[in-house]
Amino acid sequence: MIAEVQEKTISSAPSLITEAEALEILEGKTHLLSVVARASEERNRYYTNRVRIHILDNIKNGYCPEDCGYCAQRKGGDSGIQEYSLKSPEEIWEDAKRAKDNGAYRFCMVTSGRGPTDKAVDKLAETISKINGELGMKVCLSAGILDAKKARVLKDAGLDRYNHNLNTSESKYNEICSTHTFKDRLTTLEAAKEADIGLCSGIIVGMGEELKDLVQVAFELKRLGVISIPVNFFIPIKGHAIQKSSLTPEFCIRVLSVFRLVNPDSEIRIGAGREGHLGSLQSMALFVANSLFAEGYLNVKGSEMVQTMNLIRDCSMVPEFTEGVPEGWDEYESQSLYDEKNFPELYKHKK
Repeated sequence: MIAEVQEKTISSAPSLITEAEALEILEGKTHLLSVVARASEERNRYYTNRVRIHILDNIKNGYCPEDCGYCAQRKGGDSGIQEYSLKSPEEIWEDAKRAKDNGAYRFCMVTSGRGPTDKAVDKLAETISKINGELGMKVCLSAGILDAKKARVLKDAGLDRYNHNLNTSESKYNEICSTHTFKDRLTTLEAAKEADIGLCSGIIVGMGEELKDLVQVAFELKRLGVISIPVNFFIPIKGHAIQKSSLTPEFCIRVLSVFRLVNPDSEIRIGAGREGHLGSLQSMALFVANSLFAEGYLNVKGSEMVQTMNLIRDCSMVPEFTEGVPEGWDEYESQSLYDEKNFPELYKHKK
């Protein structure tokens, strides 16, 4: 259960399917269990039965000048979310400690806005260095557009990964955002890559895109060598400004499988929306993906840690902790509907 493997920063394994084959999978022309079996084999090859749990910390919420149509923090969104300025280093450190105690493999800090100022980067670098030094915890940061200088400062502080999702294909990007371009996102990823920071970049599925858009993103991430790929499923809450697609649990499994087969050695993460869109197939998804979020997403609640741990346990898998075993893991492992303490509540007809 201890994370002992030296992580790569670049995905290097070649894709196992072509664009045409990926499209056939998404179109439902390939039997689902055959697809899952193949994707599961690759997942097991690189990650065995381990699952990485990530906990998001929204360290600055709202006040964003960008108009990304999929985000509740977008300018003019009127979503009703709580807005707050950048948390203090002490608050962030406490959040990181709590995440580690709860079994998180990686702590993901997310801040709204177009991108950090030089002063903000210095402040974030201090926090990252403290989390690394005092907690020994891996850190991922998502802070918007970066240049090479800022990326180097963060790398020197010990940043493990930088998140900047492509979200959709280049041809569709101007339909979901007008305040920055797809090229801006590529430039940021290239700056982080040049600084030898592991890339975390993924997609949001269900924004009215065509199947070919999903395929294009999967192969663009392969071209970039992205080692960590969150596959999010669009949650249509108030404040969004895009057309949503109808998603089924089977289709979501097919999407995860395509991203695994195109990027075999990448960490494929079940991102936002797994509870609502995957439903009863969440366990099947873990045989394709090797990572997930717990304790919710940026502005939407998700599964609590105990539910996430039980999901992992039910698949005969184990969480991959940063170091040691967090307090309370025995409780997660021992919980069952059929524990003796639950018997009185199981009777359908009581005296």
